[in-house]
Amino acid sequence: MLDATTAARRPRPVRALIAAGAAAVLATATLTIPTPATAAVSRAELALRWAPIHYQDVDATGSHALSGRSDYLTRVDFDGDLNGRNNWDRAGQTGVSFAAHAYYSVVETNTHWYITYLFFHPRDWTDHPFFETEHENDGEGALFAIERDGSAYGVLRSAVTVAHSDFFSYTPAGSTWTSGGESIDGTLRFQASPHDTFTHPVTAQEAQGHGLKAHPQYDINGDGLVYYPSTVAETPSGGNDRDVRYQLIDIFAADGLWAQRANPSLFAGLGTFAGDTSGDCGVGTWSCSTNSANAPWGWDDGDDAPARGEIASDPAKLAAAYFTVPSGLARTYSYNPYAGAAAALAEAARTATPTVD
Repeated sequence: MLDATTAARRPRPVRALIAAGAAAVLATATLTIPTPATAAVSRAELALRWAPIHYQDVDATGSHALSGRSDYLTRVDFDGDLNGRNNWDRAGQTGVSFAAHAYYSVVETNTHWYITYLFFHPRDWTDHPFFETEHENDGEGALFAIERDGSAYGVLRSAVTVAHSDFFSYTPAGSTWTSGGESIDGTLRFQASPHDTFTHPVTAQEAQGHGLKAHPQYDINGDGLVYYPSTVAETPSGGNDRDVRYQLIDIFAADGLWAQRANPSLFAGLGTFAGDTSGDCGVGTWSCSTNSANAPWGWDDGDDAPARGEIASDPAKLAAAYFTVPSGLARTYSYNPYAGAAAALAEAARTATPTVD
């Protein structure tokens, strides 16, 4: 999972020439920004086309903020290893990478593509002492449902975002999908990217706790970063950089997150990142909790119908539960790499201790 895309921000004419790093980043290192085509696109191209433009609020106050770096996106092995229990400490040390990455997985039926995006931070932190907890590692994200309408990339019909232990649902303007078992929480807007020819959905994360919603339900308040999907990973020039490109990593890549799901150094349980209380986590605030961040197959909204992790592993079930879909949607998967672990995921959903990311 290690790559070489960890250099500091370079001038844009130089950065434009930098290729993707190791093979774990994408299925092919020669992937370019997709352009409309009549031939079928790859899952990596599909994920890149619909990847969101992402607004990240940044708070630089307090020692746990690391001058704002605690709010930067990065990859789980930003420090060169797959030990989840040293990420809080290593985030404050030299020689680690805050080159911007996000993870994705694609699941397919004959009517829809479902793309899950995971945004990772080494710290979920706070800067005041009153009844707030913080913890090592932070994983929140979004699910996009794409209707296969015969065009190369389909049509985005809905989004469900993860903000701690709650899911929020959105539809773009003009979507044929309406409220179902859950009320729609807002409109998913689109924005043109300066790095390709597409408009992308726009999401945002709050500082510190990194809950994720559609923009502008969360927004930049003062300092902040705007991340654009790309084939290169850039390191922000500082906490107020409004043009940072991020690179996608396939969750199902060889030796990727899914392949590491039973690695006890990285995961405390199926879908739960390992994290402890070492370093100054919890110092100056209420407490530091352990094993409190989730991968997509551990995400859960405690008061909805879908079970823990089904936002990623059975997204058609979640879409059917959340929305009214006039054209219908298939419930049989033509491609679902999570399916081989269905029994283990169901057992984890039944027995895993709930966590509030």
